[in-house]
Amino acid sequence: MSPQARRDDLIRAALDLFGSRAPELVTVDDIVARAEVSRPLFYRYFPSLRELQVQALRTVTDGLIDGLAGLAEGPPEARLRAAVRGLVDVAGHYRAGYIALLRSGSVIATSETDAAIDEVRNHAVALILDALGVTDPSPLLSLTLRCWTAVVEGALLSWLQERGIAREDLDGWLVDQLTAMLAATARHEPAGPVPAGS
Repeated sequence: MSPQARRDDLIRAALDLFGSRAPELVTVDDIVARAEVSRPLFYRYFPSLRELQVQALRTVTDGLIDGLAGLAEGPPEARLRAAVRGLVDVAGHYRAGYIALLRSGSVIATSETDAAIDEVRNHAVALILDALGVTDPSPLLSLTLRCWTAVVEGALLSWLQERGIAREDLDGWLVDQLTAMLAATARHEPAGPVPAGS
């Protein structure tokens, strides 16, 4: 197995374990047992457990960005629904890792993971602007989209922890939230209406 393949295998083992417990509760012994390697081999690829945790969580954020890709073409609402569906799928697949990324006070949080989360948020805003055909958003529209990304994060956290609504209802509800927020913003825009995207 190549060095990169071995690193990827250890990251996959950690993410598998994150599916059943919080990342801060997963030990080196847990990971080497899941990957069927020795502790010395683990430390050959990662200088510390924290380094592996950060790399594993970076895999989650990379997955979120891939999930946001959604449909490259089609009407704005269909593109947004596909992108949100991709987010929900990735967050559900990496449930514990996603919760650790966004949970306030997580011991796994670092400046690097914070930057990775900001990258996901920026990507989400850029995707929505592209779907709406807006190249020069007003400050109020930018604020609206930032607020909506916070709604998505909070909703996904609650859904992952409580599963209070059906999976198939979540993405539609989140896109409807954005449509309502855009409509409210349009009423307050001095420069004119905001494209609603529907």
